[in-house]
Amino acid sequence: MKKILAILLALVMMLSIVACGGKDEGAGEGDASAASDFKIGVILLHNDQIGYDAAHMDGVKTAAANLNIPAENIIWKYDIPEDEKAYDAAVDLAEQGCDIIFADSFGHESYIWQAASEYPDVVFCHATGSTAASSEIANGHNYFTKVYESRYVSGVVAGLKLKEMMDAGVVTDPYVGYVGAFPYAEVKSGYTAFFLGVRSIVPEAHMDVMYTNSWADQTAEYDAANALIAKGCVIISQHADTTGAPTAVEEALQSGKTVYCVGYNVDMLAAAPNAALTSAQNNWSALYTIMIDSAMKGEKIPYDLSVGYADNGVMISTLGPSCAEGTAEKVAEVEKAIAEGTLHVFDTSTFTVNGENLTSYDQSWGFEGTQLIWDGYFHESEIISAPLLDFVIDGITELN
Repeated sequence: MKKILAILLALVMMLSIVACGGKDEGAGEGDASAASDFKIGVILLHNDQIGYDAAHMDGVKTAAANLNIPAENIIWKYDIPEDEKAYDAAVDLAEQGCDIIFADSFGHESYIWQAASEYPDVVFCHATGSTAASSEIANGHNYFTKVYESRYVSGVVAGLKLKEMMDAGVVTDPYVGYVGAFPYAEVKSGYTAFFLGVRSIVPEAHMDVMYTNSWADQTAEYDAANALIAKGCVIISQHADTTGAPTAVEEALQSGKTVYCVGYNVDMLAAAPNAALTSAQNNWSALYTIMIDSAMKGEKIPYDLSVGYADNGVMISTLGPSCAEGTAEKVAEVEKAIAEGTLHVFDTSTFTVNGENLTSYDQSWGFEGTQLIWDGYFHESEIISAPLLDFVIDGITELN
């Protein structure tokens, strides 16, 4: 019964995205507004010009341009921490007449819903969160990309480089490192997808994860990458928002070490022109265009929205000059398979937990009792938009 319910929920959510419509319990957004009068509010955790917040900024700007909304109709709130200041920012944006308000960080969620309950005629959308549906706030929505798909592809890129180095005898130990922000499902899902991409090419690869306990800390990310390099890692990837790790890898490569990197959010070639292989990226404009367009038209928006390769919602950045021969062709093959649904990133036959293949899983935080594995794979970003994979598979070690 749980499996049937999960399938129905997943189908409803995906059909809602395609139609730009919503579930019956989704928000009624009111009358459509002319593009010239429509106002957008954006709450950002930081004010970075390269990284997670920058990717969201680009997504909003692109979506607004797609829908002929003037740039001056976007009101930005920068450096908003995950506390009551998020509520204050949301209220201020609502008071300034914003028709739709976005917040981009996990810890903003409860404060955004507080504001949403007080401004029922404003659409509130929160990235990375998980409680819109359970809160049943009619004008509150969660959204996230299926970035685990592009992380898997970036892992394939890394795996091809790793194999090239092993075939040449330059590397004997397929040791990979990962700089993570926090031990949340979002990060675990991402590093697992990356690792499975690596292992699809080099099955004997193993990976250590080191956490910084910050979404964006240049120094901590730089130090973590150097610590992993010192342990012998020859590929470093990340779920952290700055250029700290790629900078460390580029310096190590220039000093004579054999090590390369895979970034996140943005193209890291500027920071690591020789070491960067690619970056896993989100095309946030795909989601922002759906949500803003629906709000402008007065259409219902589902509680949860998620898009991946099938909807042009994720991608990898330009391949760096150090990539292995044949990488572009392999990437195209894998991306096509994911988009068509013939390759499932979290196929349970490709990994084990404590020596066993998982056949079911209903223990993810906040969703206990909801089956997340059926038909042979973990259905990430289908029950809700946010990642729920929160276990550690064999071959990966969390160091802190």
